[in-house]
Amino acid sequence: MMYTTILSVKVNTINFKIPSAFLKHEVEIDIYVPEGILGNEKIELLLLNDGQDVAKMNFTKILEEAHHNKRNHRLIVVAIKASADRLMEYGVAGVPDFKGRGAKAELYTDFIIKELLPFVKKKIAMPITGRVAFAGFSLGGLSAFDIAWNNPSVFDAIGVFSGAFWWRKKDLANGYTDADRIMHNLIDQTSTRPDMKFWLMTGTEDEKADRNKNLIIDSIDDTIDVVKGLLNKGYKRPEHVFYYEKVGGKHDVSTWESVMPAFLNWAFEV
Repeated sequence: MMYTTILSVKVNTINFKIPSAFLKHEVEIDIYVPEGILGNEKIELLLLNDGQDVAKMNFTKILEEAHHNKRNHRLIVVAIKASADRLMEYGVAGVPDFKGRGAKAELYTDFIIKELLPFVKKKIAMPITGRVAFAGFSLGGLSAFDIAWNNPSVFDAIGVFSGAFWWRKKDLANGYTDADRIMHNLIDQTSTRPDMKFWLMTGTEDEKADRNKNLIIDSIDDTIDVVKGLLNKGYKRPEHVFYYEKVGGKHDVSTWESVMPAFLNWAFEV
């Protein structure tokens, strides 16, 4: 008689505070680690910005369930809690927005690449043999996109939940046009690895704002324009780019929690 057992994977959470020379303060992280990793599995890694939002989700259960069909994969997740200086540290490196926000985004990138990743890899003490992804929510999603795009030797995939792709160099009151959007310009003017994967999500009730009065909210417009920018670069749907529009989805933790399993499944498919 043939039968299969679903091996349940238990996930533990460990909290650390990492002193950062770049940011001049400690950064608190939660590492979600599946129990009983032998080392012969494909070990994958996900960084998440706004770890304080991840802590509000039932993330352990989401991660345990994500492991059900991945017999020989183990996904380790590092949720990075935002500091009080979030509006300065998150953004696009080297290009502050019209209010000067995001001025420390370059330092935050240095923290991720030169301090956080070496720390995490030392703690895991096993080679990461599978995919490495970076994802985030809202402004944290913009930050994750920027860091992964600019570090193609480190990251394989990017996830953005309700991304702050409106981030712009010019205020609406000062003659703003869509050409002032910072991330869209970065995509147009630079390139990253040709096999990078992008998962972008919006909710139909993310916001009410509609700059161009086309009856489509800005977060959807701006995200779809990112998709177009990626397609112009030669990325293909659905192999490289996946866009998920959640009907009724809001700009909140419960919406992002509800689509997290879909992201994990797509970014770390077997």
